[in-house]
Amino acid sequence: MKPGHGKKVLVAMSGGVDSSVAAALLKSDGYDVVGCFMRLGSEDSVEETDHDESAATACSTPNARNVKLKVHHQGCCSVNDASDARLVAAMLDVPFYVLNFKKDFGRIINYFVDEYNAGRTPNPCVRCNDWLKFGKLADYARQIDADFVATGHYARIDHSDPAGPRLLRGKDHKKDQSYVLFGSKTRSLSHMLLPIGELEKPRVRELAHEFKLPVFDKPDSQEICFVPDNDYARLVAKRTPDKVKPGNVLDREGNVVGQHVGHQHYTIGQRRGIGVAVGHPIYVTDRDADANTITVGLKEDLLSTTLVADECNWLVAPPRDGFVPCQVKIRYNSTPVPGRVRATGDDTLEVRFDHSQSAVTPGQAVVVYDGDVVMGGGWIASGS
Repeated sequence: MKPGHGKKVLVAMSGGVDSSVAAALLKSDGYDVVGCFMRLGSEDSVEETDHDESAATACSTPNARNVKLKVHHQGCCSVNDASDARLVAAMLDVPFYVLNFKKDFGRIINYFVDEYNAGRTPNPCVRCNDWLKFGKLADYARQIDADFVATGHYARIDHSDPAGPRLLRGKDHKKDQSYVLFGSKTRSLSHMLLPIGELEKPRVRELAHEFKLPVFDKPDSQEICFVPDNDYARLVAKRTPDKVKPGNVLDREGNVVGQHVGHQHYTIGQRRGIGVAVGHPIYVTDRDADANTITVGLKEDLLSTTLVADECNWLVAPPRDGFVPCQVKIRYNSTPVPGRVRATGDDTLEVRFDHSQSAVTPGQAVVVYDGDVVMGGGWIASGS
């Protein structure tokens, strides 16, 4: 008997190769697969011209309703992605739904804008996983009596520990996405499937070709779906034009050395595009949203030996009795580095790095690991 016999799984299908292969693998394992595409409704994503605002629009394949879609710019969750997801579902002969999360997605865009205006650098992909993919999507899975929610993330769930399931890094460390899943609650791991977590990316593409999926050579999406041109400040200015104003650029002693066009245009560690020449390389070392200033300094001014974070989520017992060794990741595309961590409160933690780290950025997530096991993480408040 196949492992998925008698079990239903809702698969988040983005139209990319990873989620498509995830759905195909689950189908071949005997799961009752239901595919879905999250209609986020951002200005560059999918919009239905029939103004259907129901929670879920059924598009069961192969007898799918022909939903009319308005084409916007290409980007993650675009109309092309929706079409690709629908086509893959039809080829796999699984039901397919478009889920209308437009109102819920507005919360993520508001968070993104608010964080930039507050002088922090947000990470909307983590919030999307917490609030939508394993939040609202999990709620919908329960409504259709699905046992699991599955995605195409490069991460793994280990069920061998009697204490409960553990979240692990993906086998392909170059593609590992456990960082963006750190906010998953322990109870939700039991209902989460990550079918490609044991695979490396080249093998995923090979499987897509073997399954004859048309997305086998589709490029990976790189941009944030609601900012496909990567001009974050433009979006912030469009949403809150009264918040983006020129201000002073300060040196490390507090002297005014230039003017900026709005602190939202800059992030910690930025070197290019500052618009100030002092005869040697300078970097953005601080943003003060209240004073509407940015501070520039030398590369060594970016170094931190510690950080504190809040809004923490622990997937293992929090280390409350002192620092414990760990590996620390302070941004999505960084390599984990050695350090020590302790829980300093119900939802706060402190990390001490074994070696100073550059550009510890408030607003980004910090995730701590014990080998491949995700211990937990939080949102960086400050580094020093």
